[in-house]
Amino acid sequence: MTKKLATALLCAGLLSAHLGAAQAAVSAEEAKKLGAELTPFGAEKAGNKEGTIPAYTGGLTTPPANYDKSKNVRPDPFANEKPLVSVSAKNMDRYADKLTEGTKALMKAYADFRIDVYTTQRTVAYPKFVLDNSVKNATRGKLSDDGLSLRGARGGIPFPIPKSGNEVMYNYLARWQGFSAVMPKYSAYNIDAAGKLVLSTQGVWTIESPYYDDSKAEYPSYLTRAKANYTGPARRAGESIMTQEFMDGKGRRAYQYLPGQRRVRLAPDLAYDTPNTSTGGMSTIDDVNLYNGKMDRFDFQLVGKKEMLVPYNAYRFAYHDKAEDVFKPKFINPDVVRWELHRVWVVDAKLKDGARHVYSRRTFYIDEDSWNVLASDQYDGRGQLWRPGFAYLTQLYDAAVPNNFASGHYDLIAGTYYINQWPGASGIKVSEGLQQDSQWTPDSLAAQGIR
Repeated sequence: MTKKLATALLCAGLLSAHLGAAQAAVSAEEAKKLGAELTPFGAEKAGNKEGTIPAYTGGLTTPPANYDKSKNVRPDPFANEKPLVSVSAKNMDRYADKLTEGTKALMKAYADFRIDVYTTQRTVAYPKFVLDNSVKNATRGKLSDDGLSLRGARGGIPFPIPKSGNEVMYNYLARWQGFSAVMPKYSAYNIDAAGKLVLSTQGVWTIESPYYDDSKAEYPSYLTRAKANYTGPARRAGESIMTQEFMDGKGRRAYQYLPGQRRVRLAPDLAYDTPNTSTGGMSTIDDVNLYNGKMDRFDFQLVGKKEMLVPYNAYRFAYHDKAEDVFKPKFINPDVVRWELHRVWVVDAKLKDGARHVYSRRTFYIDEDSWNVLASDQYDGRGQLWRPGFAYLTQLYDAAVPNNFASGHYDLIAGTYYINQWPGASGIKVSEGLQQDSQWTPDSLAAQGIR
């Protein structure tokens, strides 16, 4: 098997052309591909010709025997598997066409950085209503306002047969994350150039997706809404933030509660390239989950689809109980991160003329099954690769929800890195319904602050 994968990885990746400007829904004839050669959510059903990517058979929906549903931690269902191959600076040239520019840069920077590649497991699964709505969205979803507003689609992947970079990115922004997901005690860590591990933020994170509530006749106003109630370190305890993402092109409305001021205020700066205090300023606000927020400052060009080595089914990483064993000097402990070969959509985003941002270019790699961004390459104003990022996907097999909360970037210039929204031993809870609207008002934010 190792030889088979290695041979396949040596072959040049086929970058299929899916170019085109943002447009409305696909034709009814083209939509017939969904459920035929494509899954209802738009991925290729078949495996690759080398046999290193298997056919999609419905994903992982049965928890392993050691799963305890009373806890929020999901054991690794592939714990007994061994790596097929390890890729490092010594052999990276053989796999160059399957590595992101950021992965290659890390291997060049750190001789002992490696990725352990395992058998590809297409674990992503969705509830039936998400699949049904995704098929419907193919002929009713469209973008307006120069690709910034989502119209017509609801309750499923908006563009299962995407034709533009904005459509692929909207599939990501509107990805299925469950109706409501909570991390009861997530952590963010910074690892400085000396290798020191510092807890930068700890708290409760909640996100929910009104877009997926198709029980109401009226069209939803919100794509998602999220809030963080900080519990640590001591200097941040009691702070809260709340963001609301609209579907009509208005972008984001954000609120912040600071216990020292004892009031909730609008926080328009919680967007774009504002330094994210949750990571000690090592990232921007729109770096959270590798990308979030409005897309108006970049031109998103759809490059195509490619087979890449990316973090996947990273259960050992996401639910590890000791941060000291995970976050080592210079880079994350390679022993705890599982990498697999998957087909990803490649979207290249370049800063618009006259727009301001610390990044001049960002390349995103979006999983064909989950529509999560799994990796990104970010370039500074000089065009130099600066912050490669990775997200660590797990399938919540008990709830039919793919999740990539935990994500972070390496700073190639400073020699530092961070991880944000790492669930660790407190895990992730998923609910089958939305919270009351009263839980999402500015007035509620102060009451939810935790000391």
